[in-house]
Amino acid sequence: MEWFEALVLGLVQGLTEFLPVSSSGHLTIGKALFGIESNDLLFEIMVHAATVCSTIVVFRKEIADLICGLFKFRYNEQTEYLAKIGVSLIPVMIVGFFFKDEVEAVFGSGLMVVGAMLLLTALLLFLSDYVSKKSALKSHDLSYKDAIVMGIAQAFAVMPGLSRSGTTIAAGLLSGAKRSQVAGFSFLMVIIPILGEAFLSLVSGEAAASSTGVFPLAVGFLAAFLSGLLACKFMIAIVRKAQLKWFSLYCALAAVFCFVFEIVAE
Repeated sequence: MEWFEALVLGLVQGLTEFLPVSSSGHLTIGKALFGIESNDLLFEIMVHAATVCSTIVVFRKEIADLICGLFKFRYNEQTEYLAKIGVSLIPVMIVGFFFKDEVEAVFGSGLMVVGAMLLLTALLLFLSDYVSKKSALKSHDLSYKDAIVMGIAQAFAVMPGLSRSGTTIAAGLLSGAKRSQVAGFSFLMVIIPILGEAFLSLVSGEAAASSTGVFPLAVGFLAAFLSGLLACKFMIAIVRKAQLKWFSLYCALAAVFCFVFEIVAE
């Protein structure tokens, strides 16, 4: 992988990790356009870790508050929030432990699968935007039930093309949780799974066979981190203003592109 390819893919990862348009799907599209056939695990880990760093920077005050509340060693608002995050992790942990090989096999299925999942993302975004606007006055504080619903959505979002942020935010809104709380919870709940996956991949030696040099890795990481900072802040504002329908349209168009590209390529 050349440095300019790493730059573009890093930018794509950083922008699409937080926007509800699927970072994994767009990385697959980007690799197809560049003609990159190899699945470089270390590069994937680095750019995902970069977006986690973006999340930590954007939510540094909230994270510091949660940590301070945890070390008071009593049940409080912060420990309750952390408990909800813990509940949301259960579904994706089940998928990671018991269905890892099946998930990895799906990632090699090509753009047809990505296109189908982008269409599903478009449908979820459109429905959540419509339903949440109609029931705005009935929305409630994010509950344990909402956390597990968003966790189940995150587990399904391991599919390439099914946006993690889009699916979890849509699930939270359809569950009736307040818009002002859904986006922040969606971004915070992904920190542990991504860091955990990166750690396990590194210690198990799966990333040792990387063919990407140090400079392209550094370029990809920096590009993903900086673009992730912008996208994270932008997405929080978007959710509060209820403009998910435009991302729904974009996902539908991206799905059409995937189908056409795959057909032409054959």
